[in-house]
Amino acid sequence: MDLNFNKNEDHNKLLLSELKQKFAKVKLGGGEKRIEKLHAEGKMTARERIAYLLDENSKSIEIGGFAGEGMYPEHGGCPSGGVVVKIGYIKGKQCIVVANDATVKAGAWFPITGKKNLRAQEIAIENRLPIIYLVDSAGVYLPMQDEIFPDKEHFGRIFRNNAQMSSMGITQIAAVMGSCVAGGAYLPIMSDEALIVDKTGSIFLAGSYLVKAAIGETIDNETLGGATTHCEISGVTDYKAKDDKDALDKIKNIVDKIGDFEKAGYSRIKAEKPALEPNEIYGILPKARTEQYDMMEIIKRLVDNSEFEAYKGGYGQSLITGYARIDGWAVGIIANQRKVVKTKKGEMQFGGVIYSDSADKATRFIANCNQKKIPLVFLQDVTGFMVGSKSEHGGIIKDGAKMVNAVSNSVVPKFTVIVGNSYGAGNYAMCGKAYDPRLIFAWPSAELAVMGGTQAAKVLAQIEASSLKAKGEVVDEEKETELFNKIKERYDEQTSPYYAASRLWTDAIIDPLDTRTWISMGIEAANHAPIQKPFNLGVIQV
Repeated sequence: MDLNFNKNEDHNKLLLSELKQKFAKVKLGGGEKRIEKLHAEGKMTARERIAYLLDENSKSIEIGGFAGEGMYPEHGGCPSGGVVVKIGYIKGKQCIVVANDATVKAGAWFPITGKKNLRAQEIAIENRLPIIYLVDSAGVYLPMQDEIFPDKEHFGRIFRNNAQMSSMGITQIAAVMGSCVAGGAYLPIMSDEALIVDKTGSIFLAGSYLVKAAIGETIDNETLGGATTHCEISGVTDYKAKDDKDALDKIKNIVDKIGDFEKAGYSRIKAEKPALEPNEIYGILPKARTEQYDMMEIIKRLVDNSEFEAYKGGYGQSLITGYARIDGWAVGIIANQRKVVKTKKGEMQFGGVIYSDSADKATRFIANCNQKKIPLVFLQDVTGFMVGSKSEHGGIIKDGAKMVNAVSNSVVPKFTVIVGNSYGAGNYAMCGKAYDPRLIFAWPSAELAVMGGTQAAKVLAQIEASSLKAKGEVVDEEKETELFNKIKERYDEQTSPYYAASRLWTDAIIDPLDTRTWISMGIEAANHAPIQKPFNLGVIQV
């Protein structure tokens, strides 16, 4: 391999090492002391509960592991959003599991906690996946109640979803393994079946202190809403467990009895590994986000047998479109080509830019995949649509709109991988978060923003310099450089994949070598939900 390959490999493996270090810290939740305290109470941590519940040595993927990263420093932080969410297998059945992390503010709900829970329910609804709630929460985090309680996408939406999911026939099982207070008490009781752990689980609309203050009654929490009360007196819960493991074993037994599901019918054959070495991705992906590379070399290291059937390979070459298989599943791939290409007309097309012909090709390819019932995979490394008079006169807005229309109205499941840049309208056309990908995840090399940091900083620095000059201040070259660096530093922080993941703009940051697992498990989940409506582009400008 050449020197540039080695430099790229070193850089990308350092990014991967940073990812692993950050995630190791996140997995500690509220810290080792709080974990020890939980164990002393005879309880397992959220991650231990999920690990015990899921089939041993089976694959799983974690949603929103970096949710809340760097947020709420004035409140002590909220690692993983105070809740752990994984898609995995229980008795061979694919499920999604949601577990409150009681080491983080006693499992209290921050704004990001609510958003992450809603994302988990969204995945369950879209894919008709059984969902398991492992409840251990003190309820809404009161200092931030105005940001979690009253709005449409806040805390109450969880229970509305409980009701709708039940009507849709999506299995919901809840185990109360700790506190379950106030409005949060509705979640397990609005699930199909509810379990409660003796002596550690409790459910009540108001705890003993509030009951005393409100109506003057003196009562302890266990008598008020413990396992015996709800399994033998109120009838609120369906099963009583002696400890965490007993509750999780009961859930396994319940899931084991769930009948088979109607399949969507996506094509799958025996999986084959890529013929080319996937580890070489680290050396192919350039260190600098502005450097060119051939995206086909990435694709060949992701797909089965490294086989790819290009669609309109010689046309609209700034986008790669074609058919392949990933872990046996048939997929249609739409990827940004990152190298400069020369068209048959002798024109140059820059890497990472979407041109009119590319947008037109992608629109037709999306329609073909919808007709053939083939899931779509978007590999993003896009700087945006081509600008300038030639492009505007050629109708780039119209062609871009057609592509966005096709992505928006697509009825087959979509999966988005942010390999590198994800800027501006290119993010939208390549199925960004706003366009309902079933899963959207990033590599450590990803950057998300309305435009690149350097370009944005130049524009904003020029505006700020003009404003200062208008006020009569002297702005020399040194001052302009200072303004540029200050703005670029702030902007670069916001383009980081961790900034996006903390806010759930993406579901995860992953090792590129895990991409096949994510897409395969995502399509397997989508196969639980048959397509309900035909593909229809609606009205478009031709």
